[in-house]
Amino acid sequence: MKPLKIFLFILLALALAGCAVGPDYQRPLMPLPAAWVAPLPHEGNPAKLKQWWAAWRDPVLTDLIENAERENSTIAVSLARIDQARAALTAATAPLFPRLTGNANETRSRSSSANNITGGQNSLPSAGSTSASSTAAITTRTASLDAAWELDLFGGNRRGREAAAARAEASVLNWHDARVSVAAELATAYTNLRACEILVNGYMRDAASRSETARLTDLKAQAGFAAPADAALTRASAAEAAARLTAQRADCDVDIKALSVISVVSEPELRQKLAANTATFPTPSPLVIDSVPARALSQRPDVAAAERELAAASGDIGLAEADRYPRISLSGSIGYVATKVGDVNVHGSTWSYGPQLSVPIFDAGRRAANAQSAKARYAETLATYQGLTRRAVREVEEALVRIKSANDRTTDALAALNGYVAYLRAAEARVKAGAGSLVELEEARRSVVASQGVAVGVERERLTASVSLYRAVGGGWN
Repeated sequence: MKPLKIFLFILLALALAGCAVGPDYQRPLMPLPAAWVAPLPHEGNPAKLKQWWAAWRDPVLTDLIENAERENSTIAVSLARIDQARAALTAATAPLFPRLTGNANETRSRSSSANNITGGQNSLPSAGSTSASSTAAITTRTASLDAAWELDLFGGNRRGREAAAARAEASVLNWHDARVSVAAELATAYTNLRACEILVNGYMRDAASRSETARLTDLKAQAGFAAPADAALTRASAAEAAARLTAQRADCDVDIKALSVISVVSEPELRQKLAANTATFPTPSPLVIDSVPARALSQRPDVAAAERELAAASGDIGLAEADRYPRISLSGSIGYVATKVGDVNVHGSTWSYGPQLSVPIFDAGRRAANAQSAKARYAETLATYQGLTRRAVREVEEALVRIKSANDRTTDALAALNGYVAYLRAAEARVKAGAGSLVELEEARRSVVASQGVAVGVERERLTASVSLYRAVGGGWN
């Protein structure tokens, strides 16, 4: 092929390379603002995550979240996946550029030849004829620089790079989602533990009171001033309180072990940290939220990551479609060859260049099936994205309902607890004065224990609902 023809062929190929098969990705219309750009939670700054949780005014909690940010394995896995995605992006970009390969080689061989010596030339061997043989050592050295470039005629390589870039962006968003999730999980576990400690303290007071009542009633029964049945009742009540206290302490131990795993703080060190502020709920600033703007949902990194995965799936369609079309590659090589045969040296330069055309003719439907599979994966990813967005809206609404419910019940729960405590004190005073009933006293104690559980549960629900709202909007809000 003449150089002019080759040049024209290359120009035509480059002109064709301007097109790209497969769909051009467009963000699907969702029940969110169409043009939002998802910001990163806490602006992607780990220090700002700590600042947000500092509003809960609990230094132990913020310290544990900071440690989890550094050490938690879920976050470490997400960071490793970022490195993988970025490496995949580099690999997907490489086919858009020529490849250069250097080669060097040296081979040694030996050849031998035999000649018959007779009375005439070209005679056949016969009895009495003689032969002479010769050997020669052959050394060949080559060095070359090879170049190859596949023209991206139908945009397959560009679509592949688009998909890899979208997945790299999704990996970063997934890292932020892991940060938000770990912080929310830790805050929930911490709140549950503090609620458990508060209940333990209440159960301890209840168990001590019942044990003292049982002791005094036993003394009265021994002196004949109380019936044996009353003594049995108080002993049973004390045993019930002791069993409840033991079970609650076990629940707290389980909560501590769970918190130790999430925060990546050893259990002895964690117990030491928790002792500084034991049996006390965090006291975040009051939340007065009637609604959350839809735009706030754009903070959710999992929603944004799902959208990037959708863009990657769109790029995969173009990559699969391009594989069904012809391929044109340009290759060239320059080199040097030196050969030594015996005492004779031969050397010189070599070069070659030219295009290569590859046309798929028959593959039993493999390429078409790959393209169809890519389209099906896009449809699956789109459905996942749509479902995740709707779930985000639902989670925000549910968190708001729980916060409002907890706020509305807090006053009533505290009023009920205070009323039952006052009634219990009056019942205890009547029993000590000999005018009360032990049955009445036990009923008052059960009411206090149940009411205390309700009050602690309402406060725990308020705090965990705040955590759920934090998680539902992707990590805090202004």
